[in-house]
Amino acid sequence: MRLVSLFRVFIPLVMLVAISVTPKSADAAEVVGFSDARFRAGTIVIKNSEKRLYLVLGANRAIRYRVAVGKRQKSWTGQAFITAKYVKPDWAPSDEVRRDFPHLPTVIRGGAPNNPMGVAAMTLSNGNYAIHGTNRPGSIGRAVSYGCIRMANHDIEDLFQRVTVRTPVVALP
Repeated sequence: MRLVSLFRVFIPLVMLVAISVTPKSADAAEVVGFSDARFRAGTIVIKNSEKRLYLVLGANRAIRYRVAVGKRQKSWTGQAFITAKYVKPDWAPSDEVRRDFPHLPTVIRGGAPNNPMGVAAMTLSNGNYAIHGTNRPGSIGRAVSYGCIRMANHDIEDLFQRVTVRTPVVALP
């Protein structure tokens, strides 16, 4: 009898702990339905209004990631492609960022805790923008950047290994 009582307390406790350490689906990349015929498999589609990035898989599916996008007047829409991929990249603030934050150093070395590029970055053909990790995971899901697309470090690591240089990128409003 006592063993049964112990299990009545122990099993719910174990389940509660398991639920609390399992990532919430809203925070994790997931395969979702995606039926927009404008985009072929292998295309990255950023939906600024959703603060989501989709890697189109084809067969009406895509991998969906939560992202941070450009703040008001800073987000971009249009087409680009990945020009290069970097692991633990250095970061040099743009002139615009430097005007707003003149105290920043000229370069922050890759891997430094204050480097906003996170663990990896992929530069885009549309100028000074990139899809990259972040040292500020709390910014994911918000409009906070100067135009770059920020991803959680575990998500940029996943996307980084799935795409190549010249992968098309489309940013929608």
